[in-house]
Amino acid sequence: MNLKKWVAAATFVFTLTSYADNIVPVSEETHSTAAALRDKAFKDDSAYEILKSLTTEVGARHPGTPGEKAAIEWGVNKLKALGFDKVYTEDVKMNGWLRGVETAEIILPSYQKMIITALGRSKSTPKKGLEAEIVHFKNYAALEQAPDGSLKGKIAFISNRMERFKNGAGYGPANIARSKGHEIAAQKGAEALLIRSIGTDDHRNPHTGATNVAMGYTEVPAVALSNPDADQLVRLLEYGHTPKIRLNIQTKDLGPIVTKNVIGEITGSERPDEVVVIGGHLDSWDLGTGAVDDGAGVAIAMATASLIKSNTDKNPRRTIRVILWGAEELGLIGARAYAKAREEDGSIANHIIGSESDFGAGPVYGLQSSNNISPNALHVVDTMASLMGELGVTRRPGNTSGGPDMIPLAALGVPAINLMQNGTDYFDLHHTPDDTFDKVNPENMRQNVAAWTVFTFMAAQWPGSFK
Repeated sequence: MNLKKWVAAATFVFTLTSYADNIVPVSEETHSTAAALRDKAFKDDSAYEILKSLTTEVGARHPGTPGEKAAIEWGVNKLKALGFDKVYTEDVKMNGWLRGVETAEIILPSYQKMIITALGRSKSTPKKGLEAEIVHFKNYAALEQAPDGSLKGKIAFISNRMERFKNGAGYGPANIARSKGHEIAAQKGAEALLIRSIGTDDHRNPHTGATNVAMGYTEVPAVALSNPDADQLVRLLEYGHTPKIRLNIQTKDLGPIVTKNVIGEITGSERPDEVVVIGGHLDSWDLGTGAVDDGAGVAIAMATASLIKSNTDKNPRRTIRVILWGAEELGLIGARAYAKAREEDGSIANHIIGSESDFGAGPVYGLQSSNNISPNALHVVDTMASLMGELGVTRRPGNTSGGPDMIPLAALGVPAINLMQNGTDYFDLHHTPDDTFDKVNPENMRQNVAAWTVFTFMAAQWPGSFK
């Protein structure tokens, strides 16, 4: 072997040896405690009962409404009742927006009332509404290709249907019509934007959702149409007709308002300044009661931390911080404020790892980790997956930010875990009046808490670094 090859080989062996020397094993005690907590959680209905309380005693929780204020008070009181060591809130500034009148009807060539809802921060039509013919585009890209100014006096209609996937992969490609379609419609001269709801269902409930407007209003009125009503328009077009519709939506800009992130902590017994973040977003859209989006995530996180505290002799080494994020639906507003504050005060360095539950109430089937988790910690994630195996969970490849409200923290380098839920039917309910408590299966909630308990306890108890 020549000298260069010998040096390379020796360096490789040294690297492997150093890598092995730096691995902190998962102790038998940590492993057995996590397994016992998992089994306890799988028989516990706390999360289901927490969700029942939130959706029944509070209901819808749209920012700027009495329901949102009631939810913040509920969150503080419930965390205290569950025995959290520390409970507090942090103010989040934002601009409020509310929907009002929402009506639409086909007036030519045949009459039919249609079921619509305004998209987040949509501007109003004129007080008496507007009447115009529609111009059909099969997708967002087709609208982009229309000449500027070519839709003057018309309503742009985008008809693409979201594809159904277990992991929700169809959401991003379809959602661009909702988030940015109003800008392109205005550029083309349209009076308004009408889109097929971003959902996978065939029920006559429209799906609302955020646009890319941080405050104020969209460029033109922006409306989601129930999927059966979108099909009706497409059929009329296929018969050679040019449908004319009457549209009236009235919305309100509330101006500056203050919402809150609600936070509860199980204080670490040895490293209280080191934080494991879990949570869900407390706000919801106003159409349903926010059971799957994201009352379920709120309940899962609260029940997970409470179960760990109630069933261990002492708190885990690190602090478990449950964050009930505010104003997620209008653009991760609470999450961005939280991350910015931690970046500014330097405490972001103490955020060891995190994850958010925000994909409904389906069972967990996979465990992913972010690419920035230390190689010396991957065996811990593998051990978590092994312990979750009895719940039907397997280790999965791929990168993750750990959920929508974790995105700002992940962007600052916080490692993340994704407990992948079966979301096959999630987008049947998402952002609709059908997002209600009766859609949630208590057994699935128990399975979620069992999986989350394994992750949360081990992340807080294992003494090594995930960074």
